[in-house]
Amino acid sequence: METRVFDDRGRAEPDVVERRVTMTTTDSFERYRPKLFGVAYRMLGSASEAEDAVQDAWLRYATSERSDVRSPEAFLTTIVTRLCLDRLKSARASREEYVGPWLPEPILTDDRQGPESAAAVAESVSLAFMVLLETLSPEERAAFLLREVFEYDSREIAGMLKTSPENARQLVHRARARLGDRRAHARASSGDRERQRQVVQRFATALRDGDADTLASVLAEDVTLVSDGGGKVSAARRPLVGRPEVLTLFLGIHRVAAAEGIDLNRIRLDVIDVNGEPALAIAIDGRVDSIYSCELDGGTIGAFRIVRNPDKLRYIAKQLAG
Repeated sequence: METRVFDDRGRAEPDVVERRVTMTTTDSFERYRPKLFGVAYRMLGSASEAEDAVQDAWLRYATSERSDVRSPEAFLTTIVTRLCLDRLKSARASREEYVGPWLPEPILTDDRQGPESAAAVAESVSLAFMVLLETLSPEERAAFLLREVFEYDSREIAGMLKTSPENARQLVHRARARLGDRRAHARASSGDRERQRQVVQRFATALRDGDADTLASVLAEDVTLVSDGGGKVSAARRPLVGRPEVLTLFLGIHRVAAAEGIDLNRIRLDVIDVNGEPALAIAIDGRVDSIYSCELDGGTIGAFRIVRNPDKLRYIAKQLAG
């Protein structure tokens, strides 16, 4: 039986109109979801909070008056940006009280993991760069990302931030000045990705075996290590600098595991891509325990950013499971 679409006067039935509007709204939103996630993630440094912000934006978009909206993309970006500004301002106090070094929530950037991670790959923002963004005020961070990463102009940014184009330009200028030369050093590792993965695989094998010589060979002389446990699991409370100090830590991890009789079959080490860089995912009994993001310096590892805080591993664990 054919579904009746029009009434006796040729008008669409109300439920059909509602379905069409809903489908159009949903299709429009889904088209921009990867970009919206990209904005929110870079603003907040948290994939799970970014998802929440994007979902909140969807609810506001679906119930808003859009008859005079010329660009759904800009309209949605504006909603997400303002939601993130509110979240970021309220989060600053809690981050000041954070136990130990703070690192962003890592995200898998393997193309097989879907549109959100594909967007992250395209924009290639490393954990180091996202840490650097923490030095900016919320407004500077928003203006900088909207201009430098998402390529909005000053007039558009001004509308999103409820300010003038002149002030929007000043915000971007101040952000560039604050970041300075550190910006170039905080970008994701470049070069032969397969070769980089091989270096990280050598590190993983040496870490599992407690092979001091091989570990030393894959570490740059001035290697640094930052570990984020959030006070919930064991982690270095201060950054470590130099091959001897970092090597001592890794050998200590191996010794503790051996002393506690941990069966190596319970531990899985996988080389993956995190925030555009090669990384090591360590899982114990199928549960993600740590993510070692590795910044390559030629043929050696120049920096480790290790996330162990369980709260920050939920999103990537879900990605890895999917």
